[in-house]
Amino acid sequence: MDPRVEHLRALTRRQFLGRNVGGIGVAALMSLLQQDGYAAGETRVGAAGRLPGVPHFAPRAKRVIYLFMSGAPSQIDLWDYKPKMRELFQTDLNTISDVRMGQRITTMTSNQKTLPIAPSIFEFAQHGKAGTWVSELLPKTAQMVDDLAVVRSVHTEAINHDPAVTFVQTGSELPGRPSIGAWISYGLGSANQALPCYVVMQPSWTGRKEAQALFSRLWGAGFLPSQHQGVSLRSSGDPVLFLSNPSGVSRVSRRTMLDGLEALNEEHYHTVGDPEILTRTSQYEMAFQMQDSIPALVDFSDETESTLAMYGPEVRSRGTFAASCLLARRLVERNVRFVQIFHRGWDQHFNLPADIRNQCRDIDQPCHGLIQDLKQRGLLEDTLVVWGGEFGRTIYCQGTLSADDYGRDHHPRCFTIWMAGGGIRPGVVYGATDDFSYNITEHPVHVRDVNATILHQLGIDHERLTFPFQGLDQRLTGVEPAHPIHGILST
Repeated sequence: MDPRVEHLRALTRRQFLGRNVGGIGVAALMSLLQQDGYAAGETRVGAAGRLPGVPHFAPRAKRVIYLFMSGAPSQIDLWDYKPKMRELFQTDLNTISDVRMGQRITTMTSNQKTLPIAPSIFEFAQHGKAGTWVSELLPKTAQMVDDLAVVRSVHTEAINHDPAVTFVQTGSELPGRPSIGAWISYGLGSANQALPCYVVMQPSWTGRKEAQALFSRLWGAGFLPSQHQGVSLRSSGDPVLFLSNPSGVSRVSRRTMLDGLEALNEEHYHTVGDPEILTRTSQYEMAFQMQDSIPALVDFSDETESTLAMYGPEVRSRGTFAASCLLARRLVERNVRFVQIFHRGWDQHFNLPADIRNQCRDIDQPCHGLIQDLKQRGLLEDTLVVWGGEFGRTIYCQGTLSADDYGRDHHPRCFTIWMAGGGIRPGVVYGATDDFSYNITEHPVHVRDVNATILHQLGIDHERLTFPFQGLDQRLTGVEPAHPIHGILST
């Protein structure tokens, strides 16, 4: 069996078109098409183009900013107000029928003699036209609830962090599948040839320092072509590794070297037919373009004082959540498709009241500033912003419970996220849980539904965005039922 023939047989339609399209006229036409990302009936080809027929219908969003609170923020202390629990302080949840009902809990609390109910010590108040309950920990976020759709009824199967985060990111608890950003890059292609389609940031945090690890596979391309993986912006040194040329290497010599390397890669590609050779060539070119685009991106000197003030004082410190939020706005302003910020430190098994105060201080004003900044620039209308974690926290305490200190274990049965912009209906609260924030009582939303909603707002039918792998047409939402959350979508 000739491996060269096998490689050529493995070419996708997209890779075949990318290999065979040529000529100055076609290249010029592609450049013009790429400037208009949403022309009706457009079909784009080439390594940076979208799949033929995608989007499947008119999109409401062009870009996504995903604010991921890694470690699982406590919905009970932030969004899901449960005042009746104060009457049940320290009551063993096991003694109350029809709540837990034998549901699985982690080994971190399964051996406790009791599961004492720990009401939130934080005050809640109603805000906005819908009277949305919001914790005192999020005063700035509370001011913008009329811009948000708060979903209180999200659930998942995963009960430990890595499988749960992997599931949110890739649609599977098992590592190795493409991330949501990679799927979007694969389907829609890039709208800016000087910046990556998918950018990831990991800012600092001030809560619990023993945070869960984050692995690069969470923004990887899996079995998709590697050009679709996320590019991580660093908080120190060069924003991207090897961004600067080595001493003695000029931009002209770098250009000459890349042109020579491209010619060698092209020759090798025609010999073996491996599509990854073309991917490697395109990534070299992207890296060259980023040597100009990234320094301009991270330079905030062109921002006004009033804009910087919206994000809070930490916006001037590189690597903070505030600075990352401003970078996210600057990225979507440059038509980067998918931006994700991973804020760690939300895994509060102990010392929750102190740690969650710090975490909320990190994110509250920057989240508010981001939404208002997008709004005043006319970007919120077609930019979808998502905030959430991988699961929720238990109403019962892990470890010792006191009147002013407690911890909470993992709880996949219900948690809260919010969405804004990009065709999301503002000022609504969707879904409900029981008095214990333990079971969903109204409008359950699976993690698959959240991912289906993100794709839907981008004009993508999640069932039709597929990639052949291991004999199956794989998709982000898997084979289980998934539906966009129509109750929070604008008509």
